[in-house]
Amino acid sequence: MNLNADFSERVMIHCDEIEWKASPMPGVDRRMLDRIGDEVARATTIVRFAPDSKFSSHTHTGGEEFIVLEGVFQDEHGDFPVGTYVRNPPTSSHTPRSDEGCTIFVKLWQFDLYDRNQVTIDMNKQAESSDNVALFNDAREHVSFHTWHAGDEVEMELPRGGEFFVLEGGFEEGGDKLRKHSWLRLPEGAKFQAKIGAEGAKVWIKTGHLPFAKAPRV
Repeated sequence: MNLNADFSERVMIHCDEIEWKASPMPGVDRRMLDRIGDEVARATTIVRFAPDSKFSSHTHTGGEEFIVLEGVFQDEHGDFPVGTYVRNPPTSSHTPRSDEGCTIFVKLWQFDLYDRNQVTIDMNKQAESSDNVALFNDAREHVSFHTWHAGDEVEMELPRGGEFFVLEGGFEEGGDKLRKHSWLRLPEGAKFQAKIGAEGAKVWIKTGHLPFAKAPRV
């Protein structure tokens, strides 16, 4: 399955306009944003766990990173409330569940296969002391969380492309008005130019990774 798999194109999606699709696990639904592959895929997805639902135990051969958007995500490593950013590197494993239900933004099979860095960060707490929070950085990618204020104008050169996911507020970019849970992907060589809206914006950003986009090695 290929979805938004041409990484030379700009893509903007309002995630709340996408229909939920059932996953192979009961009680777990998905909104797919981009994808290369079938059930084993390089994928960017919104995943919703119904109350008392769970996913079977699995190993992250290609790594996983996610942000908790609603509710509380749980596994054997702990409880992760709204605003938690987690990176589970290749070879890690867990059994996801949610007692009360939750929604997460998740990216699969997008790590350096030799990466062994486990990361868990409360982005809300970090944002109390800084408007720009570094979440992860290596030779392939830079991941960060930004608080932008009403009326700000933000410009960013993207020699290796970038992704932007709006957690709160919104901004205008490229003629589109992005709002809470809008997702934007810009190709290599693009320039990000945004005007921040009246509510300000809290935005998760990943840059540098698009040249490595390819189907999983299985």
